[in-house]
Amino acid sequence: MKTIYIFLLSLAFTQIVCAQNYNDSTSTENVKVTKKKGPEHIIGFDIRPSYIFPTHEFFKGTNNTGKRINSTFAGHLKYGFKFSPDSELGRLYPYAIQGIGIGYNTFFNSEEIGNPIAVYVFQTSRIATISPKLSFDYEWNFGASFGWKKFDEENNPYNRVVGSNINAYINLGFLLNWQIAPNTNLKAGIDVTHYSNGNTSYPNSGVNTIGASVGVTRSFGGGKKGNETLGKLSIPVFDRHISYDLIVYGATRKRGVFPENHDPLLVPGSFGIIGLNFNPLYNFSRYFRAGLSIDIQYDESANIGQHIANDDIPSTPENLKFFRPSFREQFSTGISVRAEIVMPIFSINLGIGKNFICKGSDTDSFYQTFVLKTNITKNIFLHTGYQLYRFKDSNNLMLGVGYRFNAR
Repeated sequence: MKTIYIFLLSLAFTQIVCAQNYNDSTSTENVKVTKKKGPEHIIGFDIRPSYIFPTHEFFKGTNNTGKRINSTFAGHLKYGFKFSPDSELGRLYPYAIQGIGIGYNTFFNSEEIGNPIAVYVFQTSRIATISPKLSFDYEWNFGASFGWKKFDEENNPYNRVVGSNINAYINLGFLLNWQIAPNTNLKAGIDVTHYSNGNTSYPNSGVNTIGASVGVTRSFGGGKKGNETLGKLSIPVFDRHISYDLIVYGATRKRGVFPENHDPLLVPGSFGIIGLNFNPLYNFSRYFRAGLSIDIQYDESANIGQHIANDDIPSTPENLKFFRPSFREQFSTGISVRAEIVMPIFSINLGIGKNFICKGSDTDSFYQTFVLKTNITKNIFLHTGYQLYRFKDSNNLMLGVGYRFNAR
């Protein structure tokens, strides 16, 4: 996950530069747009051979086969669309493609891992133009993967990596996009992928891969280009301003405890989480905004490991008992620095922060967030997020809704 986070931060920096250049070049000039009848549709297929980071002994050979598991292979089929260049979004985001995809994955060990199928939304756009037919692009995928073989003490004891049949799927790729024929493009590059259940089940070590991506896309529809033009259609000057996002979210999670001189134990049941973010953001351009966020969260499972009520640690977790921690030990407030890439329909928000109102080791930490915002209206959006502690420890999902004040 840390690798993905670093890649996404680099993407945010790249978008700042590209967005400013595009804004400067279009804010005071009119552009001609060829008339089209509707959006352009894109069908794509790609293959992704990847290397698995050996983050657990299971991948290093402690499995039924006794061999290292270090490679995976995936095939993806995607449908996307571009907004018509006649539309405002088409003029503001001429290279953005968004849509849905499905991917089949094999880890060459179906008995212990399965062959999960990922279903996701995606978005891709141009970072830089290299030549009239070659560009440098990015693409992100965000969704869920189904069909994992999860850990089972009796039937799948070695797989202490995957604790659920369904896991979140996050992917980021950087691609060279070459137009090899009219309406046909060849794309090739590298990508990183992370699978995790956000601590909704244990174990949750996560699966992380890096590899190649090679694919072909074919576009159709959108009407035919003709000689008639719409004349000069101006792109309005962007008015820099501050917007304010207020988000309420919730989730459930599992919690493990680590008693002294004893093996770790998974606490029975699930624990609730509720949180609130207030996120003022300065809108530098149509494509990028950044600011600070006040992050408030209550985690029902925080610091219970310091309040075990048993005189002797039981051999089975079902017999564990706890004193309820104080509210202050389960409540935290932090401030994070946020950067947000803004595109049609979706925005990607990244944050790095530190809790300053907290008590106990489970909340006294630096934290990192990855959030996908999906616009429902101009002011209302869905909030799908993931929080890490210390750049490596999965903490919890953040599923909620947000309202944007001063949206323009």
